[in-house]
Amino acid sequence: MTSKEEEPNLRRTPDPALPADAELGRIAERMRALAQAQGRLQSLLDEVLAIHQEAVLAVNRQVEPPAVLHRILHRIVTTAMDLVGARYGALGVLHESGQYLQEFITAGLSAAERADLAEVEFPRGRGVLGHLIHHPEPLRIDDIGSHPASVGFPSGHPHMRTLLGAAISVRGRIYGDLYLSERRDGRPFDRADENIIVALAGTAGIVIENARQFAQIRHDAEHFQRLLLPTLPDLRPFTAAALYRPSGTPGLLGGDWYDAIWLPDKACAAVIGDVFGHDLLATAAMAQTRNMLRALLFDRRTPPSGILTQLDRTLQALTDLPVTTACVARIEPQQGAWRLHWSTAGHVPPLLISPDQQAQYLYTEPGLPLGVDLDQPRSDHTHPLSPGATVVFFTDGLIEHPAHPLDEGLNALAELATAHAALPLQDFVQALVAHHPSDGRDDMAILALRTPHA
Repeated sequence: MTSKEEEPNLRRTPDPALPADAELGRIAERMRALAQAQGRLQSLLDEVLAIHQEAVLAVNRQVEPPAVLHRILHRIVTTAMDLVGARYGALGVLHESGQYLQEFITAGLSAAERADLAEVEFPRGRGVLGHLIHHPEPLRIDDIGSHPASVGFPSGHPHMRTLLGAAISVRGRIYGDLYLSERRDGRPFDRADENIIVALAGTAGIVIENARQFAQIRHDAEHFQRLLLPTLPDLRPFTAAALYRPSGTPGLLGGDWYDAIWLPDKACAAVIGDVFGHDLLATAAMAQTRNMLRALLFDRRTPPSGILTQLDRTLQALTDLPVTTACVARIEPQQGAWRLHWSTAGHVPPLLISPDQQAQYLYTEPGLPLGVDLDQPRSDHTHPLSPGATVVFFTDGLIEHPAHPLDEGLNALAELATAHAALPLQDFVQALVAHHPSDGRDDMAILALRTPHA
C-alpha cells in the first residue's frame, strides 16, 4: 500500500508553464509519433523480408543475375524513399575493383529532370558519394553545399539541399552507397530516418554479394565444362568447326559434347552426344563417355553401330551412367570421294548441306539411347558426300522449344542453315547458335565438317 508521502511521486506533475490543453496536445503528438515510428518499423521489416524472398526466388528460378539485381536494388531505393518520405533517392554500386561506381540507380526524378540530365554521366564515386564509400559511417547533411567533400552539382541537376546516406557493406566490404535527399515535409532527416536507411543499405549489400557469388559460380561451372570439351585437331583435308553454348539458365551444368579425330584407317570420326541432366553428375558422365568413346573409336575397326554397342555395354558395366543420346559417324574415303557412315543412339539426325546450299536431314530409325536396353540391335547407315558438302551434328538444345513441336524446330534450323551456308564454316556454326530456334534453356553443342572441293 502506498503512503500519502509517496503518492505524489507516482503521478506526472503538470508543467505549470503550459495550460492543460497544451500538455494534452503534446502527449497526443508524442503518441502519434510513436505510432508512426512503429508503423514505419513494421513496414521496414515487411519490405526487407519481401526483398529477401524475391532474391531467393530469383536464384531458385535461375533468373539472370543482372536483371534481378537491378530490379531489387531499385525496389530498395523506392522503399527507403517511401518510409522516410524523401523526394529523391539513389543507389550506387561499386565496381568489383572498388575504384568507381559501375551502376547508378535513381528514383524520384521527373521526366523533365531526367531529360535535363540525359547528357550527364552518372556519378563515379567522388564528392559526398565518395566520402560515404571511404568513410562508411551514416551521413546526415542539412546543407550539401557546405560539406567539405561537396564538389557541387552538374548542370541541369535538380536542387538538393539535404542528404541522408549510408554505405552498402557486408562484413566490412563496401559495395556502394544508398542515399536520399529532400524530405517532402521540409524537415531535416533525423535519427529514425537514419536507422531505416542503414537497415536497407545492409539488405542491398546482401543482395549484391549474393548476386556476385552466384555469377561467379556460374562462370566457374561454365569454365569447368568447357575445359572438358576437346579442341578440334587438324582434320585436313576436311574443314571443321565446333561450338558449345551453355544453358541460358544460369548456373546449370550440362552434358552436351562433341568430338572429332582422325582414325588409323584414314577415316575421320565425328561424335555428338547429350547426357540427360543438368548437374555435376551429367558433366562427369559426359567426360567419361567422351573419353571412353574416343578410345573405342581409335582402337576398334568396327562400324559405328558396333562402337555404340560396345560403349553401352562398357558404360553399364563400369559406371552409373544417366540415359545418354549419341551419334557416331565416320567420313570414309570411297572411290575418290567420300561417304558418311553413321549410327545413332536416340539422337537427332545429322543435317546435310549440299554444295548448292540445299539442306536435308538424314532421317533414319534413331535407335535407343545408351543405358536403356543392351539387347536391342543397332543399325548402320550410309550416304554419299559430294565435294564441298557440309555435315552438321548437333544436340537438341539447338532446336527444342516447349511451345513448338520438334519438327518445327528442325525445319527452322534447316532454313537457317540454308540461309548461312555460304559462310566460312566457323561463321556458319556461330550463326546457327546465335539464331537458334530453341528457347535457349538447354545447353547446346554443334559440330560441322565440310568435305574438300577436290
